[in-house]
Amino acid sequence: MNPDDVPAGKKIKTLLVGKARDPLDRGVFHRLSLVAFFAWVGLGADGLSSSCYGPEEAFKAMGAYPYLSIFVALASALTVLVISTSYSQIIERFPSGGGGYVVASKLLSPSLGMVSGCALVLDYVLTIAISIASGMDALFSFLPQNWQGVIVLGMSLKLWAVFAGLLGLTILNLRGVKESVMPLVPIFLAFILTHLFVIGSAMLTKITNLPHVVARTSDDLSAATGAVGAMGVVGLLLRAYSMGAGTYTGIEAVSNNLGILREPRVHTGKRTMGYMAASLAITVLGLMLAYLLFDVAHEEGKTLNAVLFEQFTARWPGTLGDGFVWLTLLSEAAILMIAAQAGFLGGPAVLSNMALDGWAPRRFANLSDRLVTENGVLMMAGAAAAVILFTRGSVGALVVLYSINVFITFVLSQAGMVRLWFSERKLPGSQWKKGITLNGTGLVICAFILISIIWIKFHEGGWVTLLITGLLILAAVGIRRHYRNTGRILRRLDALVRAAELPAPVHSADGPPPAYDPSGKTAAVLVGGFNGVGLHTVLNIVRLFPQSFKNFVFISVGIIDAGNFKGAGELAHLQQHTQQQVDKYVRFAQGQGYYAESVTGMGMDVVAEVAKLAPDILAKFPDTVFFGGQLVFDNETMLTRFLHNYTVFALQRRFYRDGVPVVILPIRL
Repeated sequence: MNPDDVPAGKKIKTLLVGKARDPLDRGVFHRLSLVAFFAWVGLGADGLSSSCYGPEEAFKAMGAYPYLSIFVALASALTVLVISTSYSQIIERFPSGGGGYVVASKLLSPSLGMVSGCALVLDYVLTIAISIASGMDALFSFLPQNWQGVIVLGMSLKLWAVFAGLLGLTILNLRGVKESVMPLVPIFLAFILTHLFVIGSAMLTKITNLPHVVARTSDDLSAATGAVGAMGVVGLLLRAYSMGAGTYTGIEAVSNNLGILREPRVHTGKRTMGYMAASLAITVLGLMLAYLLFDVAHEEGKTLNAVLFEQFTARWPGTLGDGFVWLTLLSEAAILMIAAQAGFLGGPAVLSNMALDGWAPRRFANLSDRLVTENGVLMMAGAAAAVILFTRGSVGALVVLYSINVFITFVLSQAGMVRLWFSERKLPGSQWKKGITLNGTGLVICAFILISIIWIKFHEGGWVTLLITGLLILAAVGIRRHYRNTGRILRRLDALVRAAELPAPVHSADGPPPAYDPSGKTAAVLVGGFNGVGLHTVLNIVRLFPQSFKNFVFISVGIIDAGNFKGAGELAHLQQHTQQQVDKYVRFAQGQGYYAESVTGMGMDVVAEVAKLAPDILAKFPDTVFFGGQLVFDNETMLTRFLHNYTVFALQRRFYRDGVPVVILPIRL
């Protein structure tokens, strides 16, 4: 194709997201996959970003007894280690990925897996929305106050900035996983290095204050017990502990995204999980301990982290201290925004797994020519934009909706692993006691946090999250039911077609196959697997155009999607399966007296692959008509059009420009 003939939309897309990649390139998996460090950057920012507000929320929740927050800090760090260790076991048991969705589906039931998946998808949408909104809040805090009140086309300047940030991350993720992670590395490293420097220096320079911290903790414990009683103190600690629930979101992202990790994936996944757990536990525990060592107190208009950094650099010479504080706070603002990356990676991964199982539209398992689940990325971006618009980018409103759903998945995952260990208790060599203790502890912790945050947030607006999750579940059930009903009808069609007979064959089944007739008309039939739809199309061609066609060419494209794009071995199996299926059509047509051959391709887009194959077919068979079958529903709706592809119509539009005839044969269900 002449470059001048490329549509403007195609040029813009190529400019923004890059040129198409070859999925059959044996080195593509290595180039696209992430080593543990880059996976930590892409998936770990979500958890680390919570240290910008989680420790502060827990610290402030202790009210007049701030030194009791040390117990909350220790409990939070322990919870991170328990959940991450549990998910390391899930990575070992489910090396193909899928995380909480696959665990619940396989170890509990497909329906509970669907509940877990719906909860995760909404959680990832909220992760994107709250991360970008809170990042912009932090960024605008550095700008003149009057900028926040500027209105442009009916929206505040800050809200426009939120949408700009969302658009930027969306484009990065449409380019590819590695392309979306690499630009974030400097921000991530700036955050890690500045915060570890503050925490490490605080521990070294203020180590002599530890006896004071211990004494004040004992005093606060005595005072709180005297004021509200022992159970009151427990309740106060538990409430503060549950307020930091957002700290644990993102831990599950590694197990959901094993497909993007470098081989050996289990080893890379466990190493990534170790990086995430260690950095998150150290940051949360270190910051809260630093608050106490520096005797940090709330100051109006400043975060506790800002107060801590200012006190930490108070004696630095000149403007060095101010520069460090600004760098550190800017790194916090930036990492809050890039925490959305976990949602852009995890959400499409969950959607693709649900799509492969029929709980979500199957298009969410499709890959773009950049080898990313483009529909899933766009879906997550669109849903996040709707949430941001609905809440007007209010972080306060988004926080209320956030972190409930991830614990639904945590509870189901832990319950599934507990059930697995219990079922293996009699197997020789089983370490079921260790496993069930770890996952049982995780189950109790996660169930408690889930109940607590629902109780705390429900009347503040948390019910909205549960309502939307319920609606997603109903939608998933409806989609699954539709696909199952369609499958049952197609299976009946398979039986009818196999029982049908073409006109009597013109040659003996034991004789030579029919000869190629270059002057004869040729029917090029687009088929999938050897099934009722394809055979029904062949029968209709013979019935509607008797004695018209002498040759048959069967075209089949092996679709590369999120389910099979996992390695060269999977693609080789797909290619072999595609060829075996289309060869059955060839034998079927030859048995009826027609010359027949097959042509196969592999790719993400059927229309594009058929367009590549068409010139060679037309060169050998000049008098060719292309045929394709299309399902027709009695009550066609927008839903059926969304749930099923209309590839043959797209092919007809593509070939129309070249004057190639394409006939669509309806298959009424």
